[in-house]
Amino acid sequence: MSAESNFAKLNLELPPAPKPMGVYKPIVIHEGLAYLSGHGPLKSDGSVYVGRVGSEVDQDAGYEAARQTGLAMLATLRANLGSLDNVKRVVKVLGMVNSTAEFGNHPAVINGCSELFAQVFGEETGIGARSAVGMGSLPGNISVEIEGIFEVETS
Repeated sequence: MSAESNFAKLNLELPPAPKPMGVYKPIVIHEGLAYLSGHGPLKSDGSVYVGRVGSEVDQDAGYEAARQTGLAMLATLRANLGSLDNVKRVVKVLGMVNSTAEFGNHPAVINGCSELFAQVFGEETGIGARSAVGMGSLPGNISVEIEGIFEVETS
């Protein structure tokens, strides 16, 4: 099945593609690769998931924030590529978790995004290399920030 078909079957809603919050581009496409800048957990209503994992929010809320961040990334991809079917594969994901020093389960939080990509693009092409790390803070106290590299169809 295509990524767009998979997405439709999941009955998910994309938020609007995020606008830059500084001097950068949300996506740069170069030589068949799409580099996505760090995205936050933007909801369809324009709000975001906030709170430090391990104190203000729990691991499950962090997971949901990472899933929502994945949706924001998909919104950027679709807005710039015209279709999620133009993504050939997930190459690399870097997930940053706004967490306490004691919290150590960053990979379980970022699984929210990784599992979404596997569902949308399929396990063969939707799972790439990944890092999941903790941060002392993130902009606006968002719970997670994720950036990624995708192989894409260019025409």
